[in-house]
Amino acid sequence: MRIKFVEIQNFRKLESIRIDFAEETTLLVGANNSGKTSAMVALGHFLSDKKHFTTNDFTLSNWTEINQIGRNWEGHPSNPPTLAEWEHLLPSIDVWLHVEDNEIHRVSHLLPTLDWKGGAIGVRLRLEPEKLDDLYKNYLSSIDGIKTLKGETANSGACNVTLWPKTMHDYLTRRLGSDFVVRAYTLDPEKCALPNKGIAAPQPLSNQCESIKAPFNGLIRIDQINAQRGFEDAHSKADQADESNKSSDKQKLSEQLRAYYSKHLNPTQFPDASDLVALQAIEEAQGKFNDTLKSKFSASLTELTELGYPGLTDAKLSISSKIGLVDGLNHDAAVQYEVISQTGEAIPHALQLPEQYNGLGYQNLISMFFKLMRFRDDWMQVGKVAKKAVSDTKESSSPPLLHLVLLEEPEAHLHVQVQQVFIRKAYDVLRKHEHLGKNKKLTTQLIVSTHSSHIAHECDFSWLRYFRRFPASELGKVPTSTVVNLSEVFGQGDATEKFVTRYLKATHCDLFFADAAILVEGSAERMLIPHFIRTKFPSLSQCYITLLEIGGSHAHSLRPLLEHLGLITLIITDLDAAESAGHHKSAQPKRGKNQITGNSTLKDWIPKATKIDELLDAQESAKLDEFALIRVAYQIPTQVQLVEAGNVEEALSNTFEDALVFENWALFDQQTSTGLMAKFCDAIQNHKTAAALGEAMFEILKSSKKKAEFSLELLYSDESGEIVAPRYIHEGLSWLQKLLQKQSDTSTLSVIQEGTA
Repeated sequence: MRIKFVEIQNFRKLESIRIDFAEETTLLVGANNSGKTSAMVALGHFLSDKKHFTTNDFTLSNWTEINQIGRNWEGHPSNPPTLAEWEHLLPSIDVWLHVEDNEIHRVSHLLPTLDWKGGAIGVRLRLEPEKLDDLYKNYLSSIDGIKTLKGETANSGACNVTLWPKTMHDYLTRRLGSDFVVRAYTLDPEKCALPNKGIAAPQPLSNQCESIKAPFNGLIRIDQINAQRGFEDAHSKADQADESNKSSDKQKLSEQLRAYYSKHLNPTQFPDASDLVALQAIEEAQGKFNDTLKSKFSASLTELTELGYPGLTDAKLSISSKIGLVDGLNHDAAVQYEVISQTGEAIPHALQLPEQYNGLGYQNLISMFFKLMRFRDDWMQVGKVAKKAVSDTKESSSPPLLHLVLLEEPEAHLHVQVQQVFIRKAYDVLRKHEHLGKNKKLTTQLIVSTHSSHIAHECDFSWLRYFRRFPASELGKVPTSTVVNLSEVFGQGDATEKFVTRYLKATHCDLFFADAAILVEGSAERMLIPHFIRTKFPSLSQCYITLLEIGGSHAHSLRPLLEHLGLITLIITDLDAAESAGHHKSAQPKRGKNQITGNSTLKDWIPKATKIDELLDAQESAKLDEFALIRVAYQIPTQVQLVEAGNVEEALSNTFEDALVFENWALFDQQTSTGLMAKFCDAIQNHKTAAALGEAMFEILKSSKKKAEFSLELLYSDESGEIVAPRYIHEGLSWLQKLLQKQSDTSTLSVIQEGTA
């Protein structure tokens, strides 16, 4: 048995999404505030912590309609309340399981009909009013109490005080935990529908549908490691105050070791032959220690008799001890780090330091791995847990069929290489048991949310689920998200997928976490465009933008991925003019010569034009994709005046370098330099027309292999701050800045709700 997918509705910014689960590890990726945290919290709340819901977990824009329900109750108190007016607003999660034929007996209570033939089983968990009539009466009673009090105090001057509750939202802020409950309902596999444009289409429940109790008891075990793991200070008061909560993520490693020891290893619990030596040692140590205590305290106890204690009828005071093996771990220095020699062995009698003196990264890594091991051993009832399960009639002696582990942001404090090692090994740790391994009867599914491109780099495309942000659809709504299953972006065995996968792994790019992407043609653009952004586009410099160097002939290979991600993208590429006759030999761009472009992006994607004349005169709208989220920028005509008091001419460029020279020819004219820059300076001085200068630069660039050196020389020149971006790049960056600013203006509520825990 395994979870095929879940559909989440009305939970924070997740109005209606589907998340497909991989068979082993599923990685949730996406930019900040895209919904990853909301999804992880929804899974945790519905499947594990059902008492932790708050009003912040409702989709924010739904409160307008929920408050209207309250006003309707107030205006028509004689009309009975109905669940139908709430159903489309309630947070819920649909869990769809794949069940094998030999597991049917374990899910008999979930079967939708007696005719069920195997395959998918769906269960909806929904947060809803526990007793709708009681909610109705209690809400109206609270509202009536306010009205009565205001009437009584109308003349006292105190009627301006804000009283609770003002609205249904205000009422539920205090009463949600007592008036709402999570109920479960079986779903009909025949009515399970595919998402429409990324938006899930959950089936409505019939009026005759009755709730079921504890649908996943004995079927699914859920464990969580939250993002906030509290490694800031091993001596913090928060940690000390948290002693009573042994499941807290803010435990030190020594506390985790004590908990693991008590549950799995403690020889005093269900002892067997292997524990007798330890028990005998405890008993002997305790006897010797008691003798020492009596001897040491004898003088003090005798001294007490001088105070008249104990009297004839008083109990006599005695000192005794009780030693448990876990006491040896009950101190801050229980976990030590030894100095290791160059041979890799611990140095005898070496100095040791307590756990808080090791780096946060290692503390986090060790803690996470230890928790994963503990989760696995708890599930498989390793050690004393098995004996306890047999003796406890309330617990099943067999483990649940599915172990679901939720892990948030494992990259915290971890070095890049350690992040990659962790994600490669985490699932293996959860399966390292003699009854697990490749055993398909017991299934483990690991769900990881991350902001780390290094972790994503280590994963297959089939693992990745990308959270795509959508702006608010209308006034009063909040930005929402959909989820893209990246295993479905490319076809099976598609050559494009192989190229993109190799490319992303080679570049370690953070495409899945960016607000926008800029695709550039070569190394010169990659070096200088960040400079243009810093100096001329300060708003862009504050956004998370990934810059990818990919040639114009390959940029279109990323098209399926970029379109599925819905990522705002600027493609900066070259015109690549060529003669139309013969072998399409590259040429300096000229009008009216029937030239064509050799750039695959321009020909096959945007703007789908082949002729140079058509590309030179293309309008802004032609440079956008159908969703206006992807724009292409290539060399366009520039007006220049090369000779003082001369005529203004149209200059045509073919590459980034000659476009840069035409835009900044006055600066180059004054340069004294070497290499490619020197050749450009000589060309400017020796050619007085734009056409002649263009031809000269075309020949220079055709034979040059030092474009990166040219860019570096520009960056470190005294005039670097005066360099102006070529017009086509300036227009592209201006478009990108405006679009990101527009999305930013609609995302404030999204940030608030996604970050609310």
